[in-house]
Amino acid sequence: MRALVQRVSRASVRVGEETTGEIGAGLLVLVCAMQGDGETEAEKLAAKVAKLRVFRDGGGKMNLSLADTGGAALVVSQFTLAAEMSSGNRPGFSHAAAPADGERLYEYFAAHLAHLGIPVATGRFGAEMKVDLTNDGPVTLWLDIPPAPA
Repeated sequence: MRALVQRVSRASVRVGEETTGEIGAGLLVLVCAMQGDGETEAEKLAAKVAKLRVFRDGGGKMNLSLADTGGAALVVSQFTLAAEMSSGNRPGFSHAAAPADGERLYEYFAAHLAHLGIPVATGRFGAEMKVDLTNDGPVTLWLDIPPAPA
């Protein structure tokens, strides 16, 4: 699974006029299931996100995690993270999981992150969404959890 994680002071996601998810300080997690991914990869990614030490401690160093700060995660599906751009100018998405698998793993990831004690808000899988955020830092990280060998 793949994620683009941004430390935020606030973030929200809307579908049409409905706000489907909103958080204060925490992490915006744009997440994409890739071909070959399963629950194991979703669990590993959730654990990594929960333990990321990207929040400032009393000395100003990035030493604290979501669990340490009481922060929340806004989890938004984003299949375009699977874009293949090695040739041409139009992205291809053949490395993304099939939509049914992508939705199942997106929901599993969000549920597992919540199971780890992180407050979770979400977007809506497959919907056209508007994401609004204030990136804090800015801090933006790319995470890849490759599929386990078959």
